[in-house]
Amino acid sequence: QVQLVESGGGLVQAGGSLRLSCGASGRTFSSYAMAWFRQTPGKEREFVAVISRSGNTYYADSVKGRFTISTDNAKITVYLQMNSLKPEDTAVYYCAADRMLSRYYYSTAVSDYDYWGQGTQVTVSS
Repeated sequence: QVQLVESGGGLVQAGGSLRLSCGASGRTFSSYAMAWFRQTPGKEREFVAVISRSGNTYYADSVKGRFTISTDNAKITVYLQMNSLKPEDTAVYYCAADRMLSRYYYSTAVSDYDYWGQGTQVTVSS
């Protein structure tokens, strides 16, 4: 069982930046593809960004060029650097882990992810 904990959410003005972090009590993510999703009330959870076991990354079109997903060298923490934030980025952001045999493959589907954090609120004011 992997328990993920997100941190770093908060209130920021449009154009500002935030960095979200996700950890699992020191456990390494080396066997997992890691992703960030987000959800607003009344809407389905949507894909934001993913990093494969090999470090390949992929982003939703809505955040491409503004958000960056990364891990530390020990693959204990996953980050989401969010720049040039917009009011439409307001959501609860969730970290997720997908146990993956392939080092290169990743998924953007909510249903493929095995473990989820509790979420952290990001609010962007206009």
